[in-house]
Amino acid sequence: MCLQADDMSTNCPPSRRAPVRPFQGGGRSAWRVLIAAALLLSAPARADPRAGAALARQGATGAPACMACHGARGEGQAAAGFPRLAGQPQAYLLKQLEDFASGQRKSPQMEPIARALGTRQRRDAAEYYASLPAWSAEAAPAAPPSPAGLGARLATRGNWDKGLPACFACHGRDGTGITPHFPALSGQPSAYTRAQLKAWQAGTRGNDPQGLMKSVADRMTDAEVDAVSLYLENPASGGRRP
Repeated sequence: MCLQADDMSTNCPPSRRAPVRPFQGGGRSAWRVLIAAALLLSAPARADPRAGAALARQGATGAPACMACHGARGEGQAAAGFPRLAGQPQAYLLKQLEDFASGQRKSPQMEPIARALGTRQRRDAAEYYASLPAWSAEAAPAAPPSPAGLGARLATRGNWDKGLPACFACHGRDGTGITPHFPALSGQPSAYTRAQLKAWQAGTRGNDPQGLMKSVADRMTDAEVDAVSLYLENPASGGRRP
């Protein structure tokens, strides 16, 4: 029998319970399993281009089909100024949708659509359009090039007297884009390119990294905006309508 003294000390023998030992569980391999599981749980689900294709064709609650404005294959609509989405970097497309949803990029058409889409749907749509064939000069109507034209000079060489870099210096050779954040410019409807440059000048678009496009657009005249927008629609034409 265990008796307790008045001074609250005890004559009881030490507990015979097994001592607590640090978790061993297979050593390093167990920790690798735990870390891998944590990363798997925290990582976003992979985008599904098939689900993105369904959104493009059918839309979703509160969001019309993307193809209604951006064309059956993401080629855009030149007459309406709706941009080409096909072949753009996935990260760029996703950022634009997220910026529309948050209101960081303004558009009366795109803001409510982007908000109606869930995070996964925005990711799926971006993945789908990034997987489509990009614009190519071979598929565009050709015309004799005019390398001396103002639009061609701005796109290929810039105007360093005004601190204007060449468009292709950031957006890649022939303006075909650089993954992940510099979109393709070649093949975009001139009305769309012109509208974006004007929006940066006016301060109504401001989601460009470090204000890069704002600083470029602010240095451009109306004639330069028009010339480079027309040239980029189809560089093979030298900035002239075919």
